[in-house]
Amino acid sequence: MAFFAAMAGGARAQGFQTDVPRALLVDVGTGTVLFEKDADTPFEPASLVKIMTAEVLFHEIAQGRLTLDREFFVSEYAWRTGGAPSRSTAMFAAVNSNVPVGDLMRGLLIPSGNDAAIVIAEGISGTETAFTRAMNRRADEIGLSASSFVNASGLPAEGQVTTARDMARLAAHVIETYPEFYRVFSEPEFVWSKIRQRNRNPLLALNIGADGFLTGFTDAAGFGIVGSAVLDGQRLIVVVSGAKTARERDIEARKLLDWGLRSFEMRQLFAAGEAIGEASVFGGDKGRVALVSPEPVRALVQRGSDARLSARIVYRGPVMAPVEKGAPVGHLQVEHGKLKVLDLPLVTGEAIERGSLSQRARDAALEWSTGMVRRAFESLM
Repeated sequence: MAFFAAMAGGARAQGFQTDVPRALLVDVGTGTVLFEKDADTPFEPASLVKIMTAEVLFHEIAQGRLTLDREFFVSEYAWRTGGAPSRSTAMFAAVNSNVPVGDLMRGLLIPSGNDAAIVIAEGISGTETAFTRAMNRRADEIGLSASSFVNASGLPAEGQVTTARDMARLAAHVIETYPEFYRVFSEPEFVWSKIRQRNRNPLLALNIGADGFLTGFTDAAGFGIVGSAVLDGQRLIVVVSGAKTARERDIEARKLLDWGLRSFEMRQLFAAGEAIGEASVFGGDKGRVALVSPEPVRALVQRGSDARLSARIVYRGPVMAPVEKGAPVGHLQVEHGKLKVLDLPLVTGEAIERGSLSQRARDAALEWSTGMVRRAFESLM
């Protein structure tokens, strides 16, 4: 583990406050966390689950297993549980009808239709239960380590949880992976069964560059939102959860976006390919290898601040030789106080060949003695 400190503006404004229990603001371009409050505390996601449902749908289309003109059947279960009889948010698909996937997508993302979510789940996997297995599998692949999905709609269900950090990670993934489908989130209205419904995302009408994602509410979770906005090429994602009212949710989400879009500037910490630190190598013709980032390491910093960013390289070592150039080895973690503002992968900046027999023997002896010291120290703890 190697440490360094870099003088730069603070990545979190001192004194910025929000009354909501959970909040997170992230810059998509750099991955910089601008603000967080209990971002890793689990909560019931309500309709924010539909972003995960949409991701599975987008993935099926991207993989060529589904087309927008394919029709899915509206079962009585989907109609009764999430449609007009449920008195919840719905696209109002008629029972026993067939609806094209493209329309179901819009019914899911614009009016936040619970019936659309269930029809999509049944159409892809046969049952909603089977679909949730696909949701959780995709969540694991994306890296949503604290989320568990139990249904496709977000209707209250025991064991269905997520975190603000996971929701932000999912939102960034959707924006970057499916730009052609992400545009649907910003469509202003949706008409089905002669019923016209406005988009339920309140941020879209605020003239702040907002262009997507969803709101959610249950009695247990309170009011929540995942939103994204762009200004002058800078994109932010905001997550708010646990607000007491829809008005509080909307105000706090807007405050965070306004503050983030106007209070920060870009600083480059390292150039692409620049040596950031080193990792120890076992059995190589060199004892250490430089670690670099394939992309420039940049962070958003608050304008006018002289606060110190601290950073460290974290890896499991030593690295075994031979080592190829560009091999992934650990992460660069940049922090401001207790706030982790960046966590970026690092790779080797050069190739390390396997060392001679004497070099390997020397490394083996050193590793053995180091291990002995480590175990002796641990026994005293």
